[in-house]
Amino acid sequence: MSEERQADVQALSTTDTRVYEAVAVLAVDTRTASVEEIVHATGLPEQAVRHSVETLTKAGWLTADGGSYAIGRHDWSVER
Repeated sequence: MSEERQADVQALSTTDTRVYEAVAVLAVDTRTASVEEIVHATGLPEQAVRHSVETLTKAGWLTADGGSYAIGRHDWSVER
């Protein structure tokens, strides 16, 4: 069984971590977070947020829905 694993969360940049955390707070239930909301929540420049959501989406940490984002598939289980 071959399973591709996401990049280690500890490898995320500070900006990517802030953006991911903002999306986690803003995008609850079926709601998504827009770039503008993420900019407001993080205080980061829009260009930095746009770059970060692209990076996080490519890595599978976020999912894109038009111009908005939600938390992607994740495995927060503890490895033994």
